[in-house]
Amino acid sequence: MDPVRLALDVGPLQGHRTGVGVAVAELVAALDRHPGVEVMPYVLSFRARPAPPVRRLPLPAAVAHRLWSRLDGPRLDRWLGDTEVVHGTNYVVPPSRRPRVVSVYDTWFLAHPERASPAVHRAGEVLRRSVRGGAVVHASSTATADAARRLLGTDRIEVVLLAPLPVATVAAGLDDPLDLGGAPFVLTLGTLERRKNVPHLVAAFERAGLADLHLVLAGADGDDAPAVRAAVDALPGEVRGRVHVTGPVDDATKGWLLHHATLLAYPSLDEGFGFPVLEAQQAGLPVLATSAGSIPEVAGRGAELVALDDVDALATALVRVASDDGRRAELIAAGTENLGRFSWRATADALVDLYLRLREDDS
Repeated sequence: MDPVRLALDVGPLQGHRTGVGVAVAELVAALDRHPGVEVMPYVLSFRARPAPPVRRLPLPAAVAHRLWSRLDGPRLDRWLGDTEVVHGTNYVVPPSRRPRVVSVYDTWFLAHPERASPAVHRAGEVLRRSVRGGAVVHASSTATADAARRLLGTDRIEVVLLAPLPVATVAAGLDDPLDLGGAPFVLTLGTLERRKNVPHLVAAFERAGLADLHLVLAGADGDDAPAVRAAVDALPGEVRGRVHVTGPVDDATKGWLLHHATLLAYPSLDEGFGFPVLEAQQAGLPVLATSAGSIPEVAGRGAELVALDDVDALATALVRVASDDGRRAELIAAGTENLGRFSWRATADALVDLYLRLREDDS
């Protein structure tokens, strides 16, 4: 059978890479190795300077999103080349006469449109219109699929799990980037946005009362950054001195943090996949998380789970996972076993199967 000629959005690879960008890079690499697909990459950006074979579509993204949120055009098929399926990897897929797939990693912005920025809200409207026009939703987890089914009103959904992002090994001689002096610390990773529920973790850290433990909040500023800093500033002085807000960290620093932390705390209100959970498991780090969204599905038995918005339960679990060597060993072993369920090859296999079915249905 001839490979599927696939137009694939590689826009997330341009500029600073978020978790979605790193995931798309892993997906592109896996698809490039797959015999069942011929990837024809494209970007929707006038700022990007893509090198061949990446095609740049002839509309600025902001203009395109404004148009596509209200219209089923303009179609850009002539610029997509001789392709058979179009896959938008980051919530947006162009209008097309070809079968279309659009990846949805979480649905927080659909469930809480009042908290979305204008640009994100517009992307959501493009997504809704694409789904009404027959695009198939690629959901990154069963939890995301269930939410998308409800919020987007479609059954054209395929669950294809993603896989762990690479974790940098600790380079020889790399010093402690935070100058913690060897003190034990709880780590949380991710943009400081409301969905991540970081002020809740700050409150639980104070209540845990572990005097030698530090808390590291690693991630770029997002819509909850002021609330996070206010929560830290409100702590008693001695506790406040053990909380470190790092801002964005590079891969080497993130690798160091994952390999030296006492545990990863992930108190999210919702997650479509939750890459940091698998990153921690790769690094042999116990995980403490809320039972939100896809976290139980992705973490398997390799995480201590607590209910949402229960600060006392989170504080109690912090003490248990930080102090109980037996429980830590159980979580680490379960996390290592859990990783066997995931691979980018399996992700590529499942997506190529979807592309083949869409091509056959369209013929």
